[in-house]
Amino acid sequence: MDHQTIWEPDILFEENSNMAGQEISSVDKGDTVQTFQVLPEQAGERLDKFLSMACSGYSRSFIQKLAKDGRVLVNQKAQKSNYKVNQKDCVQITIPPAEDLEVLPENIPLDILYEDSDLLIVNKPKGMVVHPSPGHFSGTLVNAVLYHCKDSLSGINGVIRPGIVHRIDMDTTGTLIICKNDNSHIKIAEQIKAHSVTRRYVGIVKGIAKQESGTIESTIGRHPIDRKKMAINVPNGKHAVTHYRVLERFAKHTYMEFELETGRTHQIRVHMASIGHPLLGDEVYGTGKTPWNLQGQTLHAATIGFLHPSTGNYLETTAPLPEYFAELLKKDL
Repeated sequence: MDHQTIWEPDILFEENSNMAGQEISSVDKGDTVQTFQVLPEQAGERLDKFLSMACSGYSRSFIQKLAKDGRVLVNQKAQKSNYKVNQKDCVQITIPPAEDLEVLPENIPLDILYEDSDLLIVNKPKGMVVHPSPGHFSGTLVNAVLYHCKDSLSGINGVIRPGIVHRIDMDTTGTLIICKNDNSHIKIAEQIKAHSVTRRYVGIVKGIAKQESGTIESTIGRHPIDRKKMAINVPNGKHAVTHYRVLERFAKHTYMEFELETGRTHQIRVHMASIGHPLLGDEVYGTGKTPWNLQGQTLHAATIGFLHPSTGNYLETTAPLPEYFAELLKKDL
């Protein structure tokens, strides 16, 4: 099995001190340094929370470990995770070089919707990350697929993401295509790029949608302050189109279907939040308390359709609603 790093170092720095308040200035080879200035609206946040929003791709627990190791500076002094940032503080985080990572097969059950010699379509469960990333090195869909497919996977996306041609969020359930060879990967990727893949989702949103159907069109890009969020109409955003229609109205919520023309990160979540109807359970884009102990957004990738890479025939696959979702629809929403 080959090895691959998860992130690429570009600025070089190393320091092993874990003493809060100690000045750190040594610069060595191997680390990535990122620097941020605290804006007025961010003042008073915990240091670890501030950095988890500012640094895309790194978990809060990972940042806490770096702070403990003296790799987080505020105004040139190491600080603990619970430090409250002030306006105009200069915050610097030093990320050590990633060790080579071997992604191992793991015997994790897969809900297989379709399989042939070219591809696999699975029904991804809630809470499963698609591929390894900082803070998620095992228990991912890739670990499960490696066990199931052995060496029969596309290698275009490297050893961290073998067979992965598209993704859905950790707490989104439903259909996901896995490519078993490079030819399948290339042909399906071309269809995704051309926006010709059918992608229908269902979800429960907060509030009562007034329109029976509609289209949301905007650009979507990284949020200027919270780097783990996306936002509409930001500089350098990418064009995004979401069609929606009402399936059922409840007392306080609406059950809806969404069809994507494009596939931007968090597209449905950010689009629905932008019109005042965030997805039920979405702690990133929603507001207020989440009922029924929901963990993450109530969103299901129900149907995916595309031209089969070998036969050229249209193939459409639908994943049944997860049990938690079906039970929600029986409640007094």
